[in-house]
Amino acid sequence: MNQLPGTSEALVVRTDFSADGAWEELREALFSPSKDGFLANVALVDDRRYEGLTPDQTLDLIPAEYQHPLLVLADSVAVASTERPLLVVDLRSERPRCVRVVAAELWSIENNLSGANMDFEDFTDAVDDDGVLRGF
Repeated sequence: MNQLPGTSEALVVRTDFSADGAWEELREALFSPSKDGFLANVALVDDRRYEGLTPDQTLDLIPAEYQHPLLVLADSVAVASTERPLLVVDLRSERPRCVRVVAAELWSIENNLSGANMDFEDFTDAVDDDGVLRGF
């Protein structure tokens, strides 16, 4: 499998291609500002070469120039739910740690981790009972 693109933005990698409409809704949520005007600094990867990619597989595909602290997967769980709970992979730990966040709240994790304002644990500790972060 080919390496992911190198970028200063967080990559949102589409790994499920079962529902184009869900992907479009996810894209819209990511590029719509929060009520306070915040946006996630992300680049989308919409390439079937990454279909079925798992968090563990991402480690071998990240190029040396990719410096962002996280990678985001738009997987089958994100596509199946109307909230579009993306899988956020923390790249600063020895092995990938993950948390799910609804697409409309990805800005919170991306902005705060890239600016070193919060730690990944702040987000994993704030998930709802179903394991999804819906904001603070």
